[in-house]
Amino acid sequence: MPALTFEIKHSDSTTHARVGRVQTPHGGFDTPAFMPVGTQGTVKGLTPDQVRDTGAQIILGNTYHLMLRPGSGLVARQGGLQHWSRWQGPMLTDSGGFQVFSLAEMNKINDNGVTFKSHLDGSVIELTPERSMQVQHELGADIIMAFDDCPPASNEYVGDPAGYGERVRVANERTLRWLDRCVAAHRGSGRDAVQALFPIVQGGTDLDQRAWCVERITAVDCPGYAIGGVAVGEGPDEIQRVVDFTAPRLPVDRPRYLMGVGYERDIVRAVRAGVDMFDCVLPTRNGRKGYCFTPTGVVKLRNALHKDDPGPIDPTCDCPACGGGYSRSYLHHLFRAEEMLGSGLASLHNLRHFQRLMLDIRDAIAHNDWSLLARAWPVAQLAAVSD
Repeated sequence: MPALTFEIKHSDSTTHARVGRVQTPHGGFDTPAFMPVGTQGTVKGLTPDQVRDTGAQIILGNTYHLMLRPGSGLVARQGGLQHWSRWQGPMLTDSGGFQVFSLAEMNKINDNGVTFKSHLDGSVIELTPERSMQVQHELGADIIMAFDDCPPASNEYVGDPAGYGERVRVANERTLRWLDRCVAAHRGSGRDAVQALFPIVQGGTDLDQRAWCVERITAVDCPGYAIGGVAVGEGPDEIQRVVDFTAPRLPVDRPRYLMGVGYERDIVRAVRAGVDMFDCVLPTRNGRKGYCFTPTGVVKLRNALHKDDPGPIDPTCDCPACGGGYSRSYLHHLFRAEEMLGSGLASLHNLRHFQRLMLDIRDAIAHNDWSLLARAWPVAQLAAVSD
């Protein structure tokens, strides 16, 4: 068996959307899929069983953070990240490339790789395509990502379009060279039989550069492909423009992964463009702040208006918070008192919210009918993307 298989079960008749099933050595997951993020080897504050009970079938781990602490070698000695963390299901690890972008003030990048100072102890560390592959091999996830160069958002180059264009061109060419090195290291290790390597398409908001990168990245035969560099500061309209252009150009018989995009409207638009996989820290990061997603908008549990509210976060939701009878009033108290239970319940609600959204998206595709989704999920602004 290959490291990953992908079956398209139904394609929408009016858009590029499709329902599918991905199979990995640790099990399968339905697409379109939303992956909760477990940066440090855990979805923060929640047990794997709690995460799975929200409907999640695959989660994400972070190469950069786990490389620094506790170290991928230790994880390998403990049987791999899934066994060690007790997540009994498919897992994806990123390459560390996004941290290269997000921690730019701490690093130096060249064609060999990135040298940076650890945010933990200031030690100097070099991350190369080969090292990224080694760390991800030791972590043992089912899907691993090629090391790439993610350029900043275009709004960081206001007044300097030539400078932005040059940065994107360099990032594209470097990403392609690094992909060749990742493929060689991955196939040379023999891990390609059990771990599926996904390359990442870059190109910023320049559609010509996106087309250039797609053509060359997809010339490398891989089990799936990702779209990177669209959740780094752009607004929803720019995200949609890039994804609408890029996703249909990726191989139709491979899963397509849009990295780091998590708002409901952006997910629905990307699904309609043909994207199959998503991840984002929004559900748990916002949950810890008392921000809860609902089909009609965000509920801010810390606000005083919820102090005497006996109702649930969302009466349509079956999560442990809403289905368990916890009121907005009680949750407001937990956040005001800084009790950990509040963060846990809000995080579980948000994770369930996004899994419910994916269930309804898959149902809409399977029945070629987006009208029910539009009525049930006004926050997704389907009217704006239905034409």
